[in-house]
Amino acid sequence: MPNYWLGLMLAVVFSQKLNLLPSGGNLEGIKSLILPAITIGTGLMATMTRTTRSSMLDVIRQDYLRTARAKGVPEKKVINVHALRNALIPIITVVGTEMGKALGGAVVTENVFSWPGVGRLVIEGVNQRDTTLVTGCIILTAVMVSIVQLVVDILYAFADPRLRAQYSSGGKRRARAEKKEGVQA
Repeated sequence: MPNYWLGLMLAVVFSQKLNLLPSGGNLEGIKSLILPAITIGTGLMATMTRTTRSSMLDVIRQDYLRTARAKGVPEKKVINVHALRNALIPIITVVGTEMGKALGGAVVTENVFSWPGVGRLVIEGVNQRDTTLVTGCIILTAVMVSIVQLVVDILYAFADPRLRAQYSSGGKRRARAEKKEGVQA
């Protein structure tokens, strides 16, 4: 469901019909953030849930989990420690990609809920033909997306020790040793 449609429906139901939350602006503090956060987070939540399920189903069939169960490791530990840790790489990838999309979707959400932000600033810059402002906002967004991708890459190393070893000094030594063995063979 598109952000603008979900945002409008949430505003109609919770602001106009039920009169529980403000429909726009930032006058009421944290209450003003609830509807925009739900609007942006719903798409991310659906994709993350689907990816987590798919990744866990792939990992749960692996032989090493059957071995852990055969050794008597409690099922909760098998799932939470062994399976989830190995299923994290695709999940982290999707979350990082979706965060970039959420930054783009925030432009629409900011306008639906009359929330001042970078997206609204871009639209004002386009309407006023202020190319410097638009360029600055685009560069800011690109830097934010790049930082998210850097964090994703760092999280890969925490999630999968094999990746950490590959890019640490130990991984370099091992790569040199493998290269040396390949030359001798």
